[in-house]
Amino acid sequence: MINYQQAKSILKKAKIKIHNEKVLIKNSINRVVAKDIFSPSNHPLGDNAAFDGFAINALDTKNITKKKPKQFKIIGSIAAGNKPLSKKVKKFEAVEIMTGGIIPNAFNTIIPIEQIKFHPNKQNPKSIIIDKKFTKYNHVRFKGSDYKKNQLIVKKGTIIQSNHILALKTLGIKKIEVKKKLNILFFSTGNEISNSDTIPSWKVRNSNSHYIESLNNNFLFNFKNGGILRDHHQNIFKSQIQKMLKSKTDIIITSGAVSAGKFDYIPSVVKQFKTLDYFKSVMIRPGKPILFAKINQKVVFGLPGNPISSAACFRFFVYPFIENILELLPEKPVKAVLKNSFIKVKKFTRFIKSKLSTTKNGRLEVELLKGQESFRINSFIKSNVWAMLPNGQANFKKGQIIDCFLPNHSNKILD
Repeated sequence: MINYQQAKSILKKAKIKIHNEKVLIKNSINRVVAKDIFSPSNHPLGDNAAFDGFAINALDTKNITKKKPKQFKIIGSIAAGNKPLSKKVKKFEAVEIMTGGIIPNAFNTIIPIEQIKFHPNKQNPKSIIIDKKFTKYNHVRFKGSDYKKNQLIVKKGTIIQSNHILALKTLGIKKIEVKKKLNILFFSTGNEISNSDTIPSWKVRNSNSHYIESLNNNFLFNFKNGGILRDHHQNIFKSQIQKMLKSKTDIIITSGAVSAGKFDYIPSVVKQFKTLDYFKSVMIRPGKPILFAKINQKVVFGLPGNPISSAACFRFFVYPFIENILELLPEKPVKAVLKNSFIKVKKFTRFIKSKLSTTKNGRLEVELLKGQESFRINSFIKSNVWAMLPNGQANFKKGQIIDCFLPNHSNKILD
């Protein structure tokens, strides 16, 4: 039996090949950027007004004071979306301009509308009255001040979120290159598993498949439910692995039949194939019986059948594998102060159903919930993070800082 760090090293080494594809920006949410994305143009495209008001040449105000005001003739109006003013501009002239309007080359500063004095009146103005000196570039949004042409926008390995989509569309990008989603084929196992909502006491509802399927957008994969493998379906499982080797399926995941019982045939069937990377049983709780095998350019994960064990193993084994294949940067844990003490077996890593909260002073604290058994879903419902207690330490005391992980998606959204 290996420890969690050793298992993660095997997962990191077990690469499989996937290709890139181009997708429309509107379809890119939660996809992984395959190549750095650069701005095709400046943003803003030209110098424009940050306020509604009037554009003038600040040099024309050099000698103006309250005692020596000057009228600036209004020569036009520019709204956002209008073509830039092309007429020749003379000294002591001004143009009305709206927020976002392109500033003509002859002008270099904006006077907000609230500061304007009109002549002869506001209803039918012919000019504006300037009675003080203005400096250049007041309320000007400069061309390329946000992004310059060919500037990096999004790094390779980024998970596209809604803020990226807004930026990419603003900059005129139609498609981006992303990593293809991994294709997962999932099987529940056991005679006790039922797809019915109404069951007798000796049956178990098939919840693991629904839980993992619900993660497919957050965890960057396509999900296909292969159904239930019964206790005598060893040959069917073997044939499914054989089919996978010739298909577009990248990963087979099973839930149950992975321990050491009479009907736990997943390990023995997997062992019939030539495995390049393999482990069976890891010093973790919950989920100790977990299995991993790489067969050619495909992989098999055997998760335990208990719901919480299955959820924990997907989060801390399958997800890091997907993360590595999609070339994401390693996930960073959320650091939080422990609210209650906990004792565990020193050599085991524990994944604890926990609740993260913020104090009035803004400090992140985490409570390790009661009811950590792998069959208990009550505490899972109450939790909002997994706390990870690493091997090498048995006693975790109140006030200690520990690592936490969001349960249903990568912490990368918090980077």
